[in-house]
Amino acid sequence: MKNNVRLKGRLKSYLQSSLYLGFLLVAVDVLIYMIDYRAGLVLSVFLILYFAIILSMMLYNKPIIMNELISFATQYGQIQRRLLRDLELPHALLDDTGKIIWTNIAFERLVHQEKGYRKSVTSLFPSITKDKLPGINEEDEVEFDVEYESGNYIAKLKKISLREMALNSDIIEAKGYDGYLIAMYLFDETALKIALKEVDDQSLAVGLIYLDNYEEALESVEEVRRSLLIALIDRKVNKYIAAMDGICKKLEKDKYLVIMRKQAVTQLQESRFDLLEDVKTVNIGNEMAVTISIGMGLNGLTYAQNYEFARNAIDIALGRGGDQAVVKVPENVIYYGGKSQQMEKSTRVKARVKAHALKEIISVKDDVYVMGHRMGDVDSFGASVGIYRIAKTMEKKAHIVLNDVTSSMQPMVEMFLDNEEYADDMIINNMQALEMVGNNAVLVVVDVNKPSITECPELLKRCKSVVVLDHHRQGTEIIENATLSYIEAYASSACEMVSEILQYISDDLKLTSEEADCMYSGIMIDTNNFMTKTGVRTFEAAAFLRRNGADVTRVRKIFRDDAAEYKAKADAVSQAEIYRDYYAISVCMGEDVASPTVVGAQAANELLNIRGIKASFILTPYNGIIYVSARSIDEVNVQVVMERMGGGGHLNIAGTQIENGTLEEGIVAIKRTLDAMIAEGELA
Repeated sequence: MKNNVRLKGRLKSYLQSSLYLGFLLVAVDVLIYMIDYRAGLVLSVFLILYFAIILSMMLYNKPIIMNELISFATQYGQIQRRLLRDLELPHALLDDTGKIIWTNIAFERLVHQEKGYRKSVTSLFPSITKDKLPGINEEDEVEFDVEYESGNYIAKLKKISLREMALNSDIIEAKGYDGYLIAMYLFDETALKIALKEVDDQSLAVGLIYLDNYEEALESVEEVRRSLLIALIDRKVNKYIAAMDGICKKLEKDKYLVIMRKQAVTQLQESRFDLLEDVKTVNIGNEMAVTISIGMGLNGLTYAQNYEFARNAIDIALGRGGDQAVVKVPENVIYYGGKSQQMEKSTRVKARVKAHALKEIISVKDDVYVMGHRMGDVDSFGASVGIYRIAKTMEKKAHIVLNDVTSSMQPMVEMFLDNEEYADDMIINNMQALEMVGNNAVLVVVDVNKPSITECPELLKRCKSVVVLDHHRQGTEIIENATLSYIEAYASSACEMVSEILQYISDDLKLTSEEADCMYSGIMIDTNNFMTKTGVRTFEAAAFLRRNGADVTRVRKIFRDDAAEYKAKADAVSQAEIYRDYYAISVCMGEDVASPTVVGAQAANELLNIRGIKASFILTPYNGIIYVSARSIDEVNVQVVMERMGGGGHLNIAGTQIENGTLEEGIVAIKRTLDAMIAEGELA
């Protein structure tokens, strides 16, 4: 203290003022010497006595003054400390490592600790780790939301430099001080959070409920009982919504508008929208069970935005096949249900309407570009060929965008590459497409509705007119602002959809045998030789292609396996693990196979032939990515399983891709997903 502490500021100037006055008298004495030598001599004697008295008093009184100042500072500090101890705001001091060195009474009462608690702050608040403290993270002040027991708090931590404290002092000046302390304050936000949650729970949520198969269900019951069936469904829906303190208003014969609190939507989510199954129990002799789709919108900035979310949600639910609920919030889309296979529509009115719309779009464009999904398959290429034929019939330039040609597609692609009837630029790659595309071009996307996995995502941005034709159920990611979107989840394949469209384009449209073979192959592959997802319209489309020159024998020869592919498929089937009695999981290692992903999909289909298997999963490593093929017959919705892993597909045909992972990690991920869904009641 003796070397490091001395007076400073105004107090120092005040105590030294008499010394400064003495120097002024010295100057006056010099002037007096010039006037009168004897008067100056007398004043000099006085100055000597004056300085002697002043210096002796300063030397004698300095320790007394310092002691008095220190005593005052101590008493003043005690008062401040007492005030901080009794402060109702929880307050603590930490050292630069996060260790608590002082707490006030409110802090001790909050954390249920006695005075003198000296452990790390992380022991009380695990979220406040050492790397987040001010000073360590190069910030002088930080703020956290923390929870302690049942309370919610805002923790504010501020760095306090010891050197700055000394420099800002008006009494003493300190040297050699270094380091810093951390002041921590806790502001109780519990009541505010409860109030905000209550307001949020009471906010408006908008929903739409559609009957999926209204017309078909009525046709399956006697005419005199139809009004009773409708009345029972109305009662079921209204009673369910009323139990949630909501309002249900019938808009049309098969559509309802629902308004309820957000808290009620949370209850519906917890029950996994059991109205979906409850409506199916309505039976007065109808052969077909009634199914519904629900779309809910919430957390929007306005009521109108919530309604728009509900409309988007119901469109997604219908696009995914119906019999499910979709909840849309600004940052996410959540799915419930979707376990039933969508019923095939016997009418082809929609196909005719879409065909005329497609014809109108192409008629005003100069060029037509067609593309499918990345790692294209037989169905996407066959559908692309069908659109190519539509464009050529309308005398428009057309190009199919295709990069990688798999071994399964190679025989079909070769039919067009060395054929004089087709232009050299019929099949182009990404770079060529981006160089050639003009301002008046239309892009037709087939067999995919996710922009990220299309053959050339950049082409979507370059074309102002985009048409989407797909049979996969929609997910969260969709191609936005499409001029025409025709997505039918009940269709067996994209080739089936394009085959129906072809019949309404022109009476002069004629398919070549190569084109018919390609499209017939797409239907055959996607239906696993007409055993999966086949309906009346599937066979009608196949018959149309057969009439236009498709040869069944020729197609069968194209898809015969070579020895390596057959062996790889057999190995995958033989090494399958049966998980939880119903799920087959295996790996397809196709090192010597040109298209291992295709072989993996075939192996997944083969595993379904084992009695008792509800779903199969085949993992295939290829080009640094693990491709997962999931298949089922009718008991498991593999699309929902794959969506949890970032993929998608159909109710019984789905898949996903795992990047930066190993086969072992992929198998573990599948098992964890199955375990979670079984625990939640999604799977048996």
